[in-house]
Amino acid sequence: MIGKLDNYLRFNESALSLRAQRQELIASNIANADTPNFKARDIDFASAMQGALAKAPGAAAPLAATNKGHVQPAADGKALPDGTPVLYRGVVQGAVDGNTVDMDVERNQFADNALRYEAGITMINHQIRGLMAAIQNGQ
Repeated sequence: MIGKLDNYLRFNESALSLRAQRQELIASNIANADTPNFKARDIDFASAMQGALAKAPGAAAPLAATNKGHVQPAADGKALPDGTPVLYRGVVQGAVDGNTVDMDVERNQFADNALRYEAGITMINHQIRGLMAAIQNGQ
């Protein structure tokens, strides 16, 4: 029964997780808009979502570090914690200092991603309300 509930909620859970990670990347781009030679980064959300959904439900999850002495994998910035590759955004308007952040693009992507995140929250709320109604009517 629990496996069916997990499958029912997996899509929106995966989408929200990816959206949150993407929001962090975009926020990093905005924060580094004046950093010389900073290259704007993003993920391909569609392929990342397909990859997240293709993973087997029983696939091994990364181990949790319960002690600060545990060894952590190197954070090289080339992939998100779930293995989604981080890509460099194409240059829209070059800068003399080598920075590729275009604030108009970043603000639009930030707002779009935030809106889609909120839509995902709304969808999960509707799913949970539907489950609660089914449970209450089944008394």
